[in-house]
Amino acid sequence: MKTNFQKEKQIVREYYSKLDNAQSMDIPSVLVEFTSPDYLWRGYHPFNEMTSARAVAESFWQPLRRSLTAMQRRMDVFMAGQNRIEGQGGVWVVSMGHLMGLFDTPWLGIRPTGKLAMLRYCEFNRVEDGKIKETAMFFDIPHLMTQAGLSPFPRQTAAHLVQPGPMTHAGLMNDAQDPDSGQRTLALIESMISDLGQWNGSLPLEDELRRTWSENMLWWGPEGIGATYTIERYAKQHSGPFRATLTNRSRTQHVARLAEGNFGGFFGWPNFTATPSGGFMGMPASDTPGEFRVIDIYRRDGEKLAENWIFIDLLHFWKSQGVDLLARTTAIDGGCETGAKGVAVEE
Repeated sequence: MKTNFQKEKQIVREYYSKLDNAQSMDIPSVLVEFTSPDYLWRGYHPFNEMTSARAVAESFWQPLRRSLTAMQRRMDVFMAGQNRIEGQGGVWVVSMGHLMGLFDTPWLGIRPTGKLAMLRYCEFNRVEDGKIKETAMFFDIPHLMTQAGLSPFPRQTAAHLVQPGPMTHAGLMNDAQDPDSGQRTLALIESMISDLGQWNGSLPLEDELRRTWSENMLWWGPEGIGATYTIERYAKQHSGPFRATLTNRSRTQHVARLAEGNFGGFFGWPNFTATPSGGFMGMPASDTPGEFRVIDIYRRDGEKLAENWIFIDLLHFWKSQGVDLLARTTAIDGGCETGAKGVAVEE
């Protein structure tokens, strides 16, 4: 198994440098330069799947750059690893942080503030033969909506925050890491995944969490759920309500799962399906299964998971329940020009 990913990291660093410094009209050519002809891009709703680098540039990057002027990438995690999922394979390079700028023009119907705004993002890039062949990029649109004064969800159970990076400030792994450290991180993540649904109430939730989580864990959840701290509050403010209200959960499936050093993560398309039969996030109950597209990034401290950053495409999930939160919330706000053309919507 491959253990050195410096070549792939360098390709993504060069891509980011050119993309972040390109003039708007040059963004399509940058994406074409760094991606393969059969490129696949998976994005947060309403963008979903696109199979053209030029379409990604014109539908996502150019409108976003027009909206968040003077935009800069503020990375908190940068890592790479060999995909653990059998049959998927490949080396993936992962970055996580915020895209920061001045919210000067509308985006997706969200009214601009003229103030500093930060769009949480996490991106997985599969690099093969010197090109980016596949991307999964999730960005917390409801979090941006909240910064703009909108309320896409009922009151959430945990805290709304612009989320910091790792407490250790060690997430930017530009240099090669100890392969054994990455294997320990991946093994711990997989142990945590295997615990899900295994105990069926025979082990109290907090005791289950203590098997793989630090007592003072930090869970940086998406807008609509929020961030929470310590096992006790995580169980109370997210994990307990999540398990109580969502039924018929399918088995977890991932497209990519990897780790490097003390950090690791995964994404699925979707990760799992579940039915909000008891209601969820303050929304009405439903008997319709919905997809959960999720990215998770973890930091290991010793033999326990200490921090977790989560991106859930909640706009996609609630659209499957018949609730278009983006359209509904921006309509309540009065509506405005989106500033985005040609968005590819798959629903």
